[in-house]
Amino acid sequence: MSVQSWFNEIWYERATAPGWLLPLSAMYGGLSALRRYAYARLRRPAPLLRPVIVVGNLSVGGTGKTPLVCWLVEQLAERGLKPGVVTRGYGGSSRGTRLVKPTDDPQVVGDESILLARRTQVPVAVGRDRRAASQLLIDAGCNVVVSDDGLQHYARARDCEIVVIDAERRFGNGRLLPAGPLRESPARLRGADAIVLTAGGREHGSDAANGGDGLPAAAMRMRLEASFAIELRHRTAKALGAFAGHSVHAVAAIGNPQRFFDMLRSRAIEVVPHPLPDHAHLRAEDIFFADDRPVLMTEKDAVKCADIAGPQHWYVPVRAVFRAEEAAALLGIVMKSIQRRAVAA
Repeated sequence: MSVQSWFNEIWYERATAPGWLLPLSAMYGGLSALRRYAYARLRRPAPLLRPVIVVGNLSVGGTGKTPLVCWLVEQLAERGLKPGVVTRGYGGSSRGTRLVKPTDDPQVVGDESILLARRTQVPVAVGRDRRAASQLLIDAGCNVVVSDDGLQHYARARDCEIVVIDAERRFGNGRLLPAGPLRESPARLRGADAIVLTAGGREHGSDAANGGDGLPAAAMRMRLEASFAIELRHRTAKALGAFAGHSVHAVAAIGNPQRFFDMLRSRAIEVVPHPLPDHAHLRAEDIFFADDRPVLMTEKDAVKCADIAGPQHWYVPVRAVFRAEEAAALLGIVMKSIQRRAVAA
């Protein structure tokens, strides 16, 4: 069993946490609260010259932030703005801040940054210092910065916070790291401008997804939709339904691989699952198997193995979908935060 699987059993499957994890969680919570207080009261960061929209989460692992960032960037661009995206560059070896090109090596700048650069077609910057990386975007002509993650990066001021929560896994066992998956207490939601619940499948989550577990009733629901697969070598597309009734290998090195497997199964695809650690560097032995079944993977994983893929390898892009009224409400919150900055300037 991998370390990630061991933690997932404790965090989400109600396995008993070893006693030695509990004082570590208490220490983590104390340091986290102290750090947030310091930035809020003692060394409040100066705002950047352009508005910053943070899309983050309270928990470790995939909640659907990146598809939401892509959706938000598209909506802002349609309204005449010039958005850019900043991300940490997880999985990459780069230690400085830099602008990302779609042709960059994902082992240097991280897999998510390449996905964002290719999908959004807007400037993308990576760096541990997200304030400095955000400034790179502003210097490149962006008039709004969208941050993929960084909710807990208090050294950078922000104008709007959108917190994304997995509608199924929620807060797991409710404990802070490392005894649980939480970076901050659910009480942190009270300071957010908007809360988005992510659900897979073809339908939006049930009404029961709103409210309960400390979630405000006004939380918006987002569906991750997949309708086709793209062959890695020649970029040809095929309807996802064409794989229905067939057995495939499914590879996912993301925070919540089970969501990807469940999404494929919801399309009547027989899945042989191959979960890998989030941001894992994929090798040939991770994506080639002893039979001739098709191999489906996530878009984030595809950017790491295009050079080694064969004709049996496909990736499945997903997109964020909202009900019209909830999309309008979320965009209204974001646009008001941008307009407030314009008035203040």
